[in-house]
Amino acid sequence: MLRLLLGALALNLLLVAPLWWRFGMIGHPLVAWEAWIIVPLMLILPIGPFRRLMSVALVSWVALATVANVGDAATQMAFGRPLNLYLDTPLIRSVYHLLVGNVGQIWAICAMLAGAVLLLGTLWVLVRLLTPAHTLPVNRFKGGMALGLAVLATCLAAGHLSKKLVVPQAALPMIEATRFQWQQIVTTHRARLAFAEQLETEPLQARALPGLEGRNVLLTFVESYGVSAINDPRYSHVLLPTLSTMQQRLDARGLHVVSGLLEAPIRGGQSWLAHATLLSGRWVDNQLWYRLMLSTHSPTLIDDFKATGQRTLSIMPAITLAWPEGEAYGFDDIVVARDIDYAGPPLNWVTMPDQFTLDYTQRHLLGDSPVFAQMALISSHAPWTPILPVIEDWDTIGDGTVFAPWENAGDSPEVLWQDIERIRDHYAWSVDYAVEVTGRWAERVVDDNTLLIVLGDHQPAPLITGDEASAAVPVHIISGDPALLAPFYAHGFVDGTLPDVENPEGAARMSQLRHWLQDGFGADALPTRTTP
Repeated sequence: MLRLLLGALALNLLLVAPLWWRFGMIGHPLVAWEAWIIVPLMLILPIGPFRRLMSVALVSWVALATVANVGDAATQMAFGRPLNLYLDTPLIRSVYHLLVGNVGQIWAICAMLAGAVLLLGTLWVLVRLLTPAHTLPVNRFKGGMALGLAVLATCLAAGHLSKKLVVPQAALPMIEATRFQWQQIVTTHRARLAFAEQLETEPLQARALPGLEGRNVLLTFVESYGVSAINDPRYSHVLLPTLSTMQQRLDARGLHVVSGLLEAPIRGGQSWLAHATLLSGRWVDNQLWYRLMLSTHSPTLIDDFKATGQRTLSIMPAITLAWPEGEAYGFDDIVVARDIDYAGPPLNWVTMPDQFTLDYTQRHLLGDSPVFAQMALISSHAPWTPILPVIEDWDTIGDGTVFAPWENAGDSPEVLWQDIERIRDHYAWSVDYAVEVTGRWAERVVDDNTLLIVLGDHQPAPLITGDEASAAVPVHIISGDPALLAPFYAHGFVDGTLPDVENPEGAARMSQLRHWLQDGFGADALPTRTTP
């Protein structure tokens, strides 16, 4: 009986622990009915091929369900959504690259190997647990107890499935994880077929934007700049003064700004899905949709601006490996980390500070011909350390060596991420830096012939915002020509750098921005300002 109890308790803990992490409640649930069915039954099965086969099958099921529940907890914490095995398997590579950027390649490899060893070790222990060297005959007292326990647990599990919760602290982690993932596979497969058909039968055609002909249009994403940065009291006291100062400085230079909110398709990460959503005019909230959209060469804003006469440019300082997706978009020029002459230090995950990227873009990439440029800033990407000041004299930025003093400034990610409140402080400071430096850059590059669109790519992880936060992100549109801002009033944008945050849940989807540009600056658009 000791083996029975120890085995059932060990398996029970393995099954419920991921749920404790997921829901943040240690001890709830306390009982996993599957453990009290599987272990007794395996102990009383006769030794032989059938028991070995059953052991392999059950261990595989336990492993898959446990990985799914651990993955669900992780994706909820990182992205504010459940795990979808149909869609999320490719993210393993992204997790590795994120670890490399934060802790280095050696530690990243060690972490991945440790996870693999832990998984394999757990599987080995389970096999040993479920296939002991001897069996308990059913006609003996111990065998009868084991069988009785399995029958009782099965009855209680059946009651749980029928919503008759005799033990409120119990759950069916294996069955529920399997059922949920299977439902997601079926639903997602159907949605995939529908999305693929939509791409084929309802293409969004490229459309010239004569209202922006001859203009520079600069689309600038600020990493992790979500609405929580300005409507959550933990962060707003940092960001609101910066936005106020930004508005005053723009006003002093005769520049105009309107601001609004858009709902991002993701939270916490996968910024490329937000980029794809805005550029394509379609809701792209997962990796599969992203690949389908690119593989069909569906027209995007890039094609719209090519048809208008702009040179199209993508500036991606975070890209350090091959980026075939950029070529699939069809940009005329793509500038990634290796193409930028940066002589300063990398700052953990951040390859180069935003102020350098912006200055380099202005000095070397914009040129004299009208351009549509998409840029993804990265200084406000986790782990949010070190925090840089804005360099007042942009002429001193040069090749970036001026940033050398901050290479080892502040705490390392390993130290910082031991304190949740300090993490939140650093998040606010890093977004504040990115927003301030972008506003200062706007003073330098925006004129009557420029439309600068600055927006967040997504909210940070629920660790920062909480589970119930809106997915909205702020959008600031700046120009020296107020007529270029006129079309946005009809979509809830207001004057100034502070958007209306009273109802962030009512924000339009990010995919709408392409349609708004087509409606506002297409051949049929009226150039007169509408009433806000």
